[in-house]
Amino acid sequence: MNTPPDTYVRVDEARLLAFVTTCFEKVGLDPDHAALVGRYLVNSDLRGVRSHGSRAANGYCRVFEAGRLNPNPGIHVLRESPASVIVDGDGTLGYLPMTRAAEQAIAKAKEFGIAMGIARHHGHIGAAGHYARMAADAGCIGFCVQGRQHGHATRDAHGPKLGYFGNPPICFAFPRGQEPPVVLDAATCILADDQRGPEFEALFEQIPAAFFKSIGYTATATLIGGALAGIGLQSAREVERKWPAAASAGTILAIKVDHVIPEADFLAEADRMIREVRETYEPMPGTDRALLPGAVEEERMALHRAEGIRYGDREQESARELAARLDVPLPWDEG
Repeated sequence: MNTPPDTYVRVDEARLLAFVTTCFEKVGLDPDHAALVGRYLVNSDLRGVRSHGSRAANGYCRVFEAGRLNPNPGIHVLRESPASVIVDGDGTLGYLPMTRAAEQAIAKAKEFGIAMGIARHHGHIGAAGHYARMAADAGCIGFCVQGRQHGHATRDAHGPKLGYFGNPPICFAFPRGQEPPVVLDAATCILADDQRGPEFEALFEQIPAAFFKSIGYTATATLIGGALAGIGLQSAREVERKWPAAASAGTILAIKVDHVIPEADFLAEADRMIREVRETYEPMPGTDRALLPGAVEEERMALHRAEGIRYGDREQESARELAARLDVPLPWDEG
C-alpha cells in the first residue's frame, strides 16, 4: 500500500502544503486549523506513507461539505489531573483535538514523568505517528492509538470474520540519538485493509499465531484508544447524532525518559541496538538492508524534501477532483 508509485509527478512540499491548506479553508476550517491538518497530511507524503497523506484531503473535505464533521469546533478540556487530560473534539476531525491532548500530555510528563492525554468526540486522527512523534521530539517515549465503535470487517453469510477484526492505527515512537529514530507507526491487523479474499483467508490456517496476535493487538488497542477514551459514553452517541463522522476517540501516553534514566544513557543504548541490527542481521527477504521501523521513512523524507514528493496516479486523481470541486489550483504544473 505504501510502496513508492511506479509513475508519478514531483510535487514541491510548500506548494502541496498550500494547496491542501487552502482546500480545508474552503470547506470552513479556520486558517490555523486548516494548516495543522495540511501539515500532518503532507508530512505523511514526505515519509512515503501514501495511505495517510494528502490524498485523504479529498475525502475529509467531502465529509465537512456534507455536514458530517464540525468545521468550527469549540475544543476544550473536559477534565484534567496532574498526569492526565481529557479533550473534547466537539465533532471535528481528530487531528486538532489529538494534537491538543498530546501537547498537554507531554507538558505533564515533563513535570511528573508520565502522563496520559485523551481526545474524544471527534473523527479520524490519521496516522497515530503524528502524535507519538511529538512526544519523541520532546524527549519522551510516545504511545498513541485510536479506537472507534464501528469497525470494518469482511463479512459472509455467517457474519464478520475474526481474522479481519478491525485495524486501528497505533504507534510507538522513541527519542532519537545519532541513529535514525525507531518509530513503529502501523495498524494492528496483520493484513492491510485491501488484502481481502480467498488467497488471504488461506493464511488463517497456515500462520494462525500471526492472526491471533493481530486479533489481540486490535482488541487491546480498541480498549485503550476507544473504551478508555470514551467511545461507549452517552455523550459520544449524542455528538455522533449531530456530527455522524465523529465516531472516534484516541489516547496518547508520554513517558519522559530522563525521569527514569539519564537521557544520554537511553539514547546511547538505543543507538547501539540500531547499529547492531543494521550491521549484523540479515535483511528480510526482498530487501537489501536490515533496518528497524522508522529508518525508511526518515530517508524518504530527506529525499522528498530535496527532490519533491513522488505523487502517484491515485494522489493525482484525488487532487484533481478536489481542485476542480473547490476551484483551487493544482500544486504541480500540468504538462
